[in-house]
Amino acid sequence: MIIRPKIRGFLCTTAHPKGCEAHVLEQINYVKSKGPIANGPRKVLVIGASTGYGLASRITATFGCNSSTLGVSFEREPSSESTGSAGWYNTVAFEKMAKAAGVYASSINGDAFSDAIRDSTIERIKKDLGPVDLVVYSIASPRRTHPKTGQTAKSVLKPIGQTFSSKTLDTDKAEIKTITIEPATDQEIQDTVTVMGGEDWELWLEALDKAGLIAPGCKTIAYTYLGAKPTWSIYGKGSIGKAKQDLERATKAINERLMKHKGAAYLGVMKAIVTQASSAIPVMPLYISLLYKIMKEKQIHEGCIEQVQRLFATRLYGKDVSGKDLIRTDEAGRIRMDDFELQPEVQQAVEDRWNEVTSSNLLEMTDFRGYQADFLKLFGFGFASVNYEQDIDPIV
Repeated sequence: MIIRPKIRGFLCTTAHPKGCEAHVLEQINYVKSKGPIANGPRKVLVIGASTGYGLASRITATFGCNSSTLGVSFEREPSSESTGSAGWYNTVAFEKMAKAAGVYASSINGDAFSDAIRDSTIERIKKDLGPVDLVVYSIASPRRTHPKTGQTAKSVLKPIGQTFSSKTLDTDKAEIKTITIEPATDQEIQDTVTVMGGEDWELWLEALDKAGLIAPGCKTIAYTYLGAKPTWSIYGKGSIGKAKQDLERATKAINERLMKHKGAAYLGVMKAIVTQASSAIPVMPLYISLLYKIMKEKQIHEGCIEQVQRLFATRLYGKDVSGKDLIRTDEAGRIRMDDFELQPEVQQAVEDRWNEVTSSNLLEMTDFRGYQADFLKLFGFGFASVNYEQDIDPIV
């Protein structure tokens, strides 16, 4: 099969096995180039481990900290007629490289929201690892079937209280357009909290605790994004914002649970990057394209793996010369990895260019080409080391 990208809006329906392997290797090589991370975790559970920040966390733990990892994700298997999902190929590549390095790596494919997958994961940890000292929660799903009620909730990307209109970027046509979004209903807000809030994270820590699988000093982190001025109405102040508030509630509840283990729970507030999830959020592709241009000009741009490596090395496990932990949190207890993005001069430049950007000056004013390249890389396309004209078997 000759595999090429098939893009529909914010989705790419194909993925390239060799390209995904090249993407995983690129991230591994970056982590290795930064050297070992002292005092890192030994046994790590990553929930949502196949793409984005979850995959970057697994790579950083394994190749930066020499950690044994168990990853949970829900990915599409390949067949003779269609490719698997990018996350499927990422996981296969990661496991191969981890095992070649002599480090334990195992994965479970299934719905992480379900009790069945949670139970299977618990049994695998008991059998292979024993108590874990880091739990990474990095699920970005548009829907969730509740394990107790069986009801399926779907999240929405909508403002609250009033209609929202703004510039947006049609990535298919490379055109600036205006988008108008009606406000979310009360039920839509509640459903978004059900899907993207902190309840499932709590259920995982509760299950691990009851099974005696939380090691002394265990840390857990969930990733979040707060947004900046152009995205506030549908992000921080929108339906997703309510889910983020629930994550903060869950952080406090999980902290109370972990106190008896001398552990802690954190929210990691990350920078805006190109992911499958962010590509689906109206306004975000334009904001990210502008942001990338400015941060690259200032030489402070970070992608996913750079963010997570810095998080592990200088926050979660960093220590100063006296041996004191370097974890710094804001007033809400969040670790701010969006510090470069939110520098006042960066945000002022974004706002200035936001007002000026049009379809005709898009390529000049933004890093849309960089956005497109990063999007394709998510699915294994655009790597010079890969022969995309080669006939390959999609089944891996």
